[in-house]
Amino acid sequence: MADFSKVGTGAVFELPRPFAFGLPTFEPAAIISMVIVILVILTETTADILAVSEIAGTTVDSKRIANGLRADMLSSAVAPVFNTFTQSAFAQNVGLVAVTGIKSRYAVAAGGGVLTLLGLLPILGRVVAAVPAPVLGGAGIVLFGTVAASGIRTLAKVEYKDNMNLIIVATSIAFGLVPVINKDFYHAFPTWFQVIFDSGISSAAIMAILLNLVFNVFKRGTPHDPSVFGAAPVRVIPEEVLECLEEGDRCENGKILDKEGNEVAVKSKAGKSDSAAHGH
Repeated sequence: MADFSKVGTGAVFELPRPFAFGLPTFEPAAIISMVIVILVILTETTADILAVSEIAGTTVDSKRIANGLRADMLSSAVAPVFNTFTQSAFAQNVGLVAVTGIKSRYAVAAGGGVLTLLGLLPILGRVVAAVPAPVLGGAGIVLFGTVAASGIRTLAKVEYKDNMNLIIVATSIAFGLVPVINKDFYHAFPTWFQVIFDSGISSAAIMAILLNLVFNVFKRGTPHDPSVFGAAPVRVIPEEVLECLEEGDRCENGKILDKEGNEVAVKSKAGKSDSAAHGH
C-alpha cells in the first residue's frame, strides 16, 4: 500500500520563505478566536507536561510548567513567520516517551534537530508521507492509548474522600466527550461558542476549572476547609499528645490502651486523671 511515486517530485533541499502567504493582518475577530485556540493549546500542553513528569518520575512545580508554556508560546510566535501553524506540545510525544522508555532531554533535542533537517529536505517529508495510513493508525493506537493511561494514572492520585472531586472529574469527562461523540451538538450555538466547546479538551478543561472553583475554592461558612455543602471540620490531634504515646498504644472504644491492654489514664484540664476523678 506504500506509494513512493511522488517522492522524486519536487526539490531535494529548500529553505523556507518567510511570509510566503503575505504579511500578517490583525483583525479583532481573528485575534479573539486565536486567543481561545491558544488557551486550548496551553491546557493540552500543561496536561502533557504533567503526564511526562509522571512517566519520567520527575517533580513538576508551577515554575516548571510556566517555563514549558513560555517555550511553547515562543515557538508559536516564530512559527507563522515560516508559514506554519501555532505550535503544540502534542500528546503523541507523551506516548512515545512511555513506549520507548527514553526520558533524556538530549534525545529530545536531537529529535528536534532531525525535524529541522526534515523541514529543509522536502524529499524526506515525501518519504514519510508514503507510509501507509494503516501503519500510522496502528502506531497511533498505542500512542493515544498510552496518553489516556497516563491520564488515568494521574487521576488515580486525586483525593476523592470527603470532597466533591469525584463529581468534578465525572462531570468534566462527560462534558468533554459531548463534542467528540456528537460533532453537531453545538451547531445551533454562536460561532464563538462553537470555537471553544467543539474541542473536547477545552470543554473538559473549562468544566473542571469552573467546578473546582465552585466546590474547592469559593467555600461557604467559617470552617477552614469545607466544601460548599458544609463538610465537617477536619479532626486534628495536638503534637504533644503523640509525644506521650509509646509503641503498642492503641485506641479502642474511646479509651487509650497500652500494648498489654491496660487503660492509660487521661489527664483532665484540672490536673487530675479521669480515673482518679471518677474514683477508679
